[in-house]
Amino acid sequence: MEAFWLKMPLFGSTFSPKKTPPRKSASLSNLHNLDRSTREVELGLDYGTPTMNLAGQSLKFENGQWIAETGISGGVDQREAQRLRRRNQQLEEENNLLRLKVDILLDMLSETTAESHLMEKELDELKSVSRRRK
Repeated sequence: MEAFWLKMPLFGSTFSPKKTPPRKSASLSNLHNLDRSTREVELGLDYGTPTMNLAGQSLKFENGQWIAETGISGGVDQREAQRLRRRNQQLEEENNLLRLKVDILLDMLSETTAESHLMEKELDELKSVSRRRK
């Protein structure tokens, strides 16, 4: 039994991993340092503008934004979409104006209510003074 423990130490040995080999360079090519036009000339690659087709609508990526290509945009043409944007803007402005009017009316109501309470208090005081004289 003692021979078994000598061959298979449970907690006695220390962990010693193998030494890892040094990493190789990711790329020996310097093509990643070249700008796009030079790469296209050197390698003959013409990527073009990124495009995608989403729900039957073709989109292209230009100037940092996805733009619908000419034609129908999700069932609505560009003029209709522009008209809807303008109408939406008008409705938002009208909504803001109406909110402002409601705020002003609430302020006026608060002021009138406060004046009414002051007048009632003053009237009650006058009534009590008039009762004392009688």
